Amino acid sequence: MTQQHVVLVTGGMGGLGETISVKMVEAGYKVAVTYSPGNKTHAEWLAQMKERGYDILAVPCDVADYDSCGDAVAAVQAKLGAIDVLVNNAGITRDMTFKKMDKVNWDAVLRTNLDSLFNMSKQVVDSMAERGWGRVINVSSVNGSKGAFGQTNYSAAKAGVHGFTKALALEVAKKGVTVNTISPGYIGTKMVTAIPKEVLDSKILPHIPVGRLGKPEEVAGLIIYLASEEAAFVTGANIAINGGQHMQ
Repeated sequence: MTQQHVVLVTGGMGGLGETISVKMVEAGYKVAVTYSPGNKTHAEWLAQMKERGYDILAVPCDVADYDSCGDAVAAVQAKLGAIDVLVNNAGITRDMTFKKMDKVNWDAVLRTNLDSLFNMSKQVVDSMAERGWGRVINVSSVNGSKGAFGQTNYSAAKAGVHGFTKALALEVAKKGVTVNTISPGYIGTKMVTAIPKEVLDSKILPHIPVGRLGKPEEVAGLIIYLASEEAAFVTGANIAINGGQHMQ
């Protein structure tokens, strides 16, 4: 990087988010993360990061709430400066069959996983375009491409992520701003490794041609590439990082 860019990672304290944040600090970025306002462990997390040598700014944010996103972005800008890279990583699951799905769990997933892209991107994209440089990286999922049993809400939201990416990429392409989607498959985060071994061995790993879970560091490496100068010609793309699980 010719200058120290500022990156904001939503959900940056989670399993994948933490790895993205740490690796971006190592790559020379000034990093800020969002955490849910009810998260009581954020101070402890920040202290652990500092002990490991990672100076990260954390701001409370409900990504499903537009005004909360505005407040979070303003806090980051006041401390670190204009945001150059936005990683829309925050997401939740509320898995159940469509027969059992209720409006509350449908809305919760759509608001957190899809509305959040508007809520966060709206705060920073115009400024990126005015400065002539910016990166928006949206984290979708293999299940947004292929669907998943018990995930009508999640699959719909994650499919919508790439529609958003393509349309926004067209609008800002000439302004020096790229917008891309990454679609991870099964990554070895705490959530995935908590799946019983017999389920992993019989139901999941046989469907991954490379025969293993992905590493969070591999996803972070892809994001660092997309945030770089070298990725300036990549926009509107959906890059699968799933070990060959679902080939389009």
